[in-house]
Amino acid sequence: MNSLNRSALAELLQGVDEIECVTPDLNGVPRGKVMTAEGFLEGRRLQLARGVLLQCIMGGYPAPRFYGSDDGDLALNAVPGQIHRLPWSDSPRALAICDADELDGRGSGLSTRALLKQVIARYAAHGWQPVVATELEFFVFAANPDPQQPFQPPLGLDGRREQGGAAFSVSSNNGLRPFFNEVYRCMAALGLSRDTFMHEMGVSQFEINLLHGDPLLLADQTLLFKHLLKEVGLKHGLNLVCMAKPLAHTPGSSMHIHQSVVEQGSGQNIFSAADGQATPAFYQFIGGQQAAMADFTLLFAPHVNSYQRLCHPYASPNNACWSEDNRAAGLRIPASAPVARRVENRLPGADANPYLALAASLAAGLYGIEQQLQPSAPIQGEFSVPDELALPCTMHAAIERLKRSSLAEELFGKEFIEGYIASKTLELTSFFDEITPWERRVLAAQA
Repeated sequence: MNSLNRSALAELLQGVDEIECVTPDLNGVPRGKVMTAEGFLEGRRLQLARGVLLQCIMGGYPAPRFYGSDDGDLALNAVPGQIHRLPWSDSPRALAICDADELDGRGSGLSTRALLKQVIARYAAHGWQPVVATELEFFVFAANPDPQQPFQPPLGLDGRREQGGAAFSVSSNNGLRPFFNEVYRCMAALGLSRDTFMHEMGVSQFEINLLHGDPLLLADQTLLFKHLLKEVGLKHGLNLVCMAKPLAHTPGSSMHIHQSVVEQGSGQNIFSAADGQATPAFYQFIGGQQAAMADFTLLFAPHVNSYQRLCHPYASPNNACWSEDNRAAGLRIPASAPVARRVENRLPGADANPYLALAASLAAGLYGIEQQLQPSAPIQGEFSVPDELALPCTMHAAIERLKRSSLAEELFGKEFIEGYIASKTLELTSFFDEITPWERRVLAAQA
């Protein structure tokens, strides 16, 4: 850290006692350690056990062989530009997003942030820069101290709970205006530029669109935004939920990814020719997405609950079909001017790790360009999904598909894919260790 950086950081961190030094684990959960501001400014080395990056969503770890039998350390190195004072904290506190690097300086093969950086570097080798935007949906619920009970929306200003039918409403009757005002204030303080915001189709469900830009920046911003939601929600006595499907009979929450590719320097969208028509690279990018989506489903839909969302075929299409502006297709081409021609991947849920989902989607598209893959014919209107474009519809099927994928190992490395599968298998096993209320209610009566 040079004297200029130290001086600027010292000013930023004035009055701050502690800094949360975090890096995303395989689920996109911020993991790390809390360091004193003094130690941070002095550049003291901060290390973290390798196994933390493979921590299961319910806690616990796969066998040590998946992260090195010695469970040695990784170095947490703060990312320039991603050190922030936490605007929601009552006492001065900061957060630093960190890279998880091997002790020799290489990015860890278990780090999803490092995987995304590698994918971006592959584009740079062609003289290209991917551009993305994320659309994150989430639910705002009342406090839920008993997880055996269903989620409920907060009480509105009229003393009632929202029952649905409020999609695209701008009414303040839900009583959430103070909460969202603080969310917006905190977003501005963290440099998170929002594009649009709306009430979605679900009960007390909302969506925010982050402005398009560099994939690594958008992944960092999505991580920060989800962390912000939880923290501000706690201050307001609310439960902010980014599960894929928290309510039955209600659309789930997605994290749609909009993707384009531009030439470095000129900024020309390589998906559009000078005459405004789509280029071969555009179709090849779609072909790559289609070729990889079934193999990569577990990377986009990482939890048991993810597949509850995918049971709703319109709002959450579980297919690798593509279409011009048809929301029933897994790959949608939004209506736009040629300069903004892009591919929307509608498979990822709000529960997906933004680093991993972006890495997988962009890697698939680049694979299609490099291999000059051609997509299927586009679909329009109501359609039946061809067998070859259907995707795994359960977590078990998605795990088995990823196990057989040589493409996944080629693009993301054997170490990560095997560790990811091991962790997800533990999560699925943990789920099957419990008996659900449905089983007790329905099956016991017939015994």
